[in-house]
Amino acid sequence: MTLTVESHYTPVVDEIDAFDLPVDGVLPPELSGRYLRNGPNPVPGAPPRHPFAEPGMVHGVRIRDGRALWYRNRWVRTSLLAGAPRERADGSRDLAACTANTHVIEHAGRIFALVESGLPYELDGDLTTVGAYDFGGRLTTAMTAHPKADPVTGELHFFGYGTEPPFLTYHRLSAAGELVESREVDVPAATMMHDFAITEDYVVWLDLPVVHDKAIRGLRFRWSETHEARLGVMPRAGGAVRWFSIDPCYVFHVGNARQDAQGRVVLDAVRYEPVAFAREWSVRALEVEAAPPGPSRRLYRWTLDPVTGRASESPVDDWLLEFPTVNDNRVGLPYRFLYLVGHPDGTDEQRIVRLDTASGVREVHSLRPGELAGEAVFVPAADGVNEDDGWLISIVSNRNTATSDLVVLDATDVRAAPVATVHLPRWVPAGFHGSWIADEEDV
Repeated sequence: MTLTVESHYTPVVDEIDAFDLPVDGVLPPELSGRYLRNGPNPVPGAPPRHPFAEPGMVHGVRIRDGRALWYRNRWVRTSLLAGAPRERADGSRDLAACTANTHVIEHAGRIFALVESGLPYELDGDLTTVGAYDFGGRLTTAMTAHPKADPVTGELHFFGYGTEPPFLTYHRLSAAGELVESREVDVPAATMMHDFAITEDYVVWLDLPVVHDKAIRGLRFRWSETHEARLGVMPRAGGAVRWFSIDPCYVFHVGNARQDAQGRVVLDAVRYEPVAFAREWSVRALEVEAAPPGPSRRLYRWTLDPVTGRASESPVDDWLLEFPTVNDNRVGLPYRFLYLVGHPDGTDEQRIVRLDTASGVREVHSLRPGELAGEAVFVPAADGVNEDDGWLISIVSNRNTATSDLVVLDATDVRAAPVATVHLPRWVPAGFHGSWIADEEDV
């Protein structure tokens, strides 16, 4: 069947399996595992909705011994996909009735499909849905789609936000996958908190002016002119949150955070001005091809001083950027490199970007006309010495040819041609977030 690709978000209509995929170049032999990526994909015949509300679909590629063994895609079969209502008979929210369409991660031998409005859904290694997972009944809130794994302790830090009190709850999983801490965080209202950050000693909250509004149909969030924009620094060991007022903005995605030599918290994240947020929200809501680049959406740095209570902010780069990633071994620690997708202001020609946050040097991997790159996931080299020793993996789809490839770049030289290109058997629409799950993690 020939697929007509109308936009980068044109969905696929079925689930398939394909084996022994063709590869240009050479897949690094030490890449042994699965690349998985989640995103929205409506069921055929269903009316179109905001992408955040569509069912999740995970696309996966299995790599071992320099070969791409298989590709497969599967809908995340949540109870909502099966027709269950979002609310129970008593009016309470059923957290298992969610889309699970935003991210896919591994922790303690389990694979989870995530969305910030519900429980995680466990998948097996072949992407079959096992079911909703509440950590033995201990998780009673939703789970963010952007948990942070501490590379030192192996713990997984996450949170859940709700539209009724408690509006924000912090959670911590042990390295073995046990929910060992849940802590309510006092915030004045229900906001759309999509991401957060950790450092060695702190959790960093983003309490920003996109608020819940019951009067709105569909995804009930809107920009608020009265809700104060602020960042919170909460000691991981316990204690009150120190809040810092900042200029009004919104953040979908954090790059990373760290503590500097003076004990200040430094946060790098993609900052949306109010008009830029409104444009992004509208484009996503209409599910149309992105309009020409508009108002500011740039990587910013906030420096928060817990001693003085002062916050400063400044742009890190002047390109329009999104989907920042980092070497996971540097999460919450001093780091130098971020990897992003974006383009110069005034053009829609997208690139994969390696940004040296210390020097400001930007290196780019250019794409061909019609191509769109997904989030670039960093995979560290087994014998790597430097922070950037490793590879970047991204699904690149071409709407002009209705084809998609899994592209592997040398993270130390993103300007070069791909180390390897795996030709996928079908078009893969634009999605959200993914992970590399190495075989030694036993899944």
